[in-house]
Amino acid sequence: MKLPGRARRPPYKLLSLLLQYPSVELLEQRDALGEAIADLPRSPEREELLRFFSWFGSAGGVELQQEYVATFDLEKRSGLYLTFFTHGDTRQRGLALLRLKRLYAAAGLRLKGPELPDYLPLMLEFAALAPGDAGRGLLGEHRSSLELLRLHLREAGSRYQHLAEAVCAGLPRLSGGEIELVRRLTRDGPPSEQVGLQPYPPADIGSGLGSGVVPSAAGSTEARR
Repeated sequence: MKLPGRARRPPYKLLSLLLQYPSVELLEQRDALGEAIADLPRSPEREELLRFFSWFGSAGGVELQQEYVATFDLEKRSGLYLTFFTHGDTRQRGLALLRLKRLYAAAGLRLKGPELPDYLPLMLEFAALAPGDAGRGLLGEHRSSLELLRLHLREAGSRYQHLAEAVCAGLPRLSGGEIELVRRLTRDGPPSEQVGLQPYPPADIGSGLGSGVVPSAAGSTEARR
């Protein structure tokens, strides 16, 4: 389903900034970021951003930096490099990264710094700049990886789960095939490296905002509040 116009575009730029390392430069923008979140129209994304910012907007810089490193840099299961979830360190991942790099180049987005093109903040930056639904479509192609990230952040009780929820809120529901892929990768981890998540009950997968409701084994449905 297409978005009905730019006015309904999810706040990808805000999400991109907030998912980056909280450098001194970023922390100096906190007042402006808080105002931008407050000015968003009412939506599930806005609610999740407000929940996240209730901590991010008031915590000390050292606390924020330590939390970020512990969440994303020291834990592979919540890494921000989306193709790793589905491809591991395989040749297929190399091809996926090359495709992303070419996609960004065609859109005029130049890669800066050492980050790989599947770095989620970079993908969100592309989504904020890309015309039409191109950015949302790219994120949708990595829906399974985003679901794995959402599940782990929620399991860990991380405040960053609110940002993962906000990203997923604007995407289509998981398909049956994607749900099965998430279950398999949760159990086995990515190809060539066994770093999978702890198993989740079937009803948890796909139960985030924008994910829809996943049938349980008994045929009933359960949605996470």
